[in-house]
Amino acid sequence: MPLFLKQKVMAFELIKLPYAAEALEPAISAQTIGFHYGKHLQTYVNNLNNLIPGTKFENANLETIVKESDGGIFNNAGQILNHNLYFTQFSPNGGGTPSGKLAAAIDATWGSFADFQTAFETAGTGLFGSGWVWLAAGKDGKLSISKESNAGNPLTQGLTPLLTFDVWEHAYYLDYQNRRADHLKALWKIVDWKIVETRY
Repeated sequence: MPLFLKQKVMAFELIKLPYAAEALEPAISAQTIGFHYGKHLQTYVNNLNNLIPGTKFENANLETIVKESDGGIFNNAGQILNHNLYFTQFSPNGGGTPSGKLAAAIDATWGSFADFQTAFETAGTGLFGSGWVWLAAGKDGKLSISKESNAGNPLTQGLTPLLTFDVWEHAYYLDYQNRRADHLKALWKIVDWKIVETRY
């Protein structure tokens, strides 16, 4: 399953979702998928394709652009990468808990999966304005939770992004209005931990 957008004739494309628009209900409604994926993400793709011709990034992959760019190119590339990771980590058969090395690392860092969930939700609800909350891993495998505003991604700090919850209002307002905390709690029910574990 691709995590990042493909390049075709120097143009990025909207990823295909690995599930139907209504498959994540009630955690995420088909209406939200329609706007969030179909409108917002498509706009970031279109914007990036319009910004990179004639720059050093016109033949670069998405990760390179995120690591090395700034301004409008970074904002749009970052949002594409973030949304790709976000949408591909979910499944209608998701939920439960991680296993294997990731589960052991979470327990070692936070004491238990439940304590990790609490810390993750606290970070997400506490982020002022728009952005993302991340579970990321260092080169040594050490885990951390980070809050990134706007299009931020732990990749720019040399970390590997594993799991992310979107706290831009367009990610949840149609379903939860201003109840960001309820949105965050609901997402655990659709996380596909097998996908997240492959990133670790």
